[in-house]
Amino acid sequence: MGWWALALVVGCAPGAGPPRAPDAGAGTATLDGGPPADASSPGGAARDPALEARLWAAYRAAPSGAASGPRHRRPDGRPLHINRLVLEASPYLRQHAHDPVDWFPWGDEAFERARRLDRPLLLSVGYATCHWCHVMARESFEDPEIAAYINAHFVPVKVDRETRPDVDAVYLRAVRLLSSGSGWPMTAVLTPDGQPFFAGTYLPPRDGARGARKGLSTVLRELSAAYRDDRARVLERAALISRRLRADAAPRPPAAVPDVGALRATYRRLVRTFDAASGGFGRGAKFPRAATLGFLLRYARRAPDSEARAIVESTLSRMAQGGLRDHLGGGFHRYTTDPRWREPHFEKMLADQALLAALYLEASQATGRADFVAIARETLAAMLRDFALPDGGFASALDAESLRADGSAGEGLFYTWTRGELEAALGPDAAAFAEAYRVARRGTVEGRSVLRRPLDAPDLTNAAFADARRRLRAAREARRPPRIDAKVVVAANGLALSALARASLALDDAALRARAEALGAYLLDHARRPDGRVGRLVREGAPLGPGFLEDHAFVVQGLLDLFEATGALRWQTAARALQAAQDAHFAAPEGGYFHTADDHEALLLRGRPVEDGAEPSGNAVSALNLLRLAELTDDEDARARAHALFAAFAAPTGAGAPGLEGLVGALDFALEPARQVVVVGPGPEALMAVVRRAFLPNRALVVVGAPADHPLAADKVAREGRATAYVCRRGRCERPTTDPAELERQLAAAPPSVD
Repeated sequence: MGWWALALVVGCAPGAGPPRAPDAGAGTATLDGGPPADASSPGGAARDPALEARLWAAYRAAPSGAASGPRHRRPDGRPLHINRLVLEASPYLRQHAHDPVDWFPWGDEAFERARRLDRPLLLSVGYATCHWCHVMARESFEDPEIAAYINAHFVPVKVDRETRPDVDAVYLRAVRLLSSGSGWPMTAVLTPDGQPFFAGTYLPPRDGARGARKGLSTVLRELSAAYRDDRARVLERAALISRRLRADAAPRPPAAVPDVGALRATYRRLVRTFDAASGGFGRGAKFPRAATLGFLLRYARRAPDSEARAIVESTLSRMAQGGLRDHLGGGFHRYTTDPRWREPHFEKMLADQALLAALYLEASQATGRADFVAIARETLAAMLRDFALPDGGFASALDAESLRADGSAGEGLFYTWTRGELEAALGPDAAAFAEAYRVARRGTVEGRSVLRRPLDAPDLTNAAFADARRRLRAAREARRPPRIDAKVVVAANGLALSALARASLALDDAALRARAEALGAYLLDHARRPDGRVGRLVREGAPLGPGFLEDHAFVVQGLLDLFEATGALRWQTAARALQAAQDAHFAAPEGGYFHTADDHEALLLRGRPVEDGAEPSGNAVSALNLLRLAELTDDEDARARAHALFAAFAAPTGAGAPGLEGLVGALDFALEPARQVVVVGPGPEALMAVVRRAFLPNRALVVVGAPADHPLAADKVAREGRATAYVCRRGRCERPTTDPAELERQLAAAPPSVD
């Protein structure tokens, strides 16, 4: 089987042993107290002394812990290797600054080097809290022999997918096209002009490792040989793949905006894939699909006799009972590797905490379940405790791994338990707790157990074990905690802003409202660029790097949520200004928005993301933002842009295609039509209690003290000096009321049916 087949199915053919470095003497360290002249690049050429000095100066200036502990050290404890990633802001890239692989960051220097040396690029994409990224690094990128071969035959480029989601999105398309998998670490081999001719995910280091027929060392040797000896075929293959990727991303002709048939088609597909036994969707690894479950809550309003609400309740209950949830500290892990929500990958992402807190609150409004409120509160408390940074922003993630006493890393060590550890912490209460939380004599995670509750547990909060959980939490705090990825990703902070603002409104919580206002001010003060756009990151109080579609869309959404929670017009004004900046720089002529701005670096393709991933797509959130702005400001141009967006993706949306639940949920808003709920006057507490209880996803809310405080309230007066509610649709209003019971009746009106 030829090298090209590797691009289709990784590891399907036998191969020879691992590659050897072309020069056994290359990369030998000097141990004289100065920087090792060539140890930073085993198998490669010596660096320019000025660059070498700059790298070691950056190492000396870096704060303690800026990079992970190097595996290869000199006798005096200093790293044996160093590369250009030591100069980068990303914690993930700095984790690899002392690999023997001579990594470059993504940029012109790497591509110029590839052209000058006539070599392909080895692209590795991951993120700081990715378990399998750590595994591949230890197995392959810290292996001097494999590193020497990479340095001698490739230009290695390391990318943090959270810093450069544009690069990640382009080459993840190639992975999906060329292999049966998707995810991280992503591994691709590119021509010097960026065209992929191999793409896959995790690869073990050598043939036979982890059951693979071919390991990374063999794959790289074959790809390098093909690039050297069969260049025409490689370039032809790369051009073919690139054409296919561009064709798949090319805009399709707009069509009519879909009707409620799109909602029905999406719902029917989800019912077919629902796992009735365990909740969630599919029979493999389980992800907390917030956009999908949010759509089903919307659908249940239109079809109360459907299974939609039951699917959401079942899934959220099982997520909360299983190992996905941190039963001691609160919050949720990234996903579970099994279909029954038992064994998680233990990383915790800021975006997941924000999305799930908001989802559980919505579900509590739709179902009346108090346990969902408790879970939302617990998740927000964990987010505020574990992710909040001193400067006012929120960190992006907590690592899946933590360290043992001997310094070795293990996945889930911080979160898992043995029976002996329970007995030491709980004494005679250990047996009952172990039974209730399924702590086995020998657990399934390196002999340790993930805390989870049985599916028939009557009370998720289970006050009977509250004291035991408190004692275990105190014992856990004595362990070495997972590493935090402290970079402030603007998009994820926008989601956190939404969660805090929505929770403060739903729960009438002044403390959460204050935290939301502080985060809103932080983003406006530190994430906004002089041109009105936002950056991708906030670093040292300033925006860093160009912002992407999701950075703008998620912050606009958060600002709108903050306006509704506070009534302060400044937040709506800021949201409208940021939306205008997004319209100016990201809008596609065919409708919708590109992932990158019009002045962004040109990549292999410029896509319009519409499929939800761990987060809802930027286009789905943008559609909702435009519709909400139209209701809040009577901006018909915003409504027209939303309809153009729906038209641009009409074919897949109308067919109920997978991954578009976020966009179909936005379409539901457009089809209802939405309510404008205006509460004006003093003492609105009784009326607002009704609003807080109601599940009203398709509404715009304005709460002001006087008509002059907001344009929508300009012609609405407080009757008899009391707070008065106006419920309107497209300019037609219900009878103004000061009576909470009457307001509840008006808000309870069902939306048009899907039948």
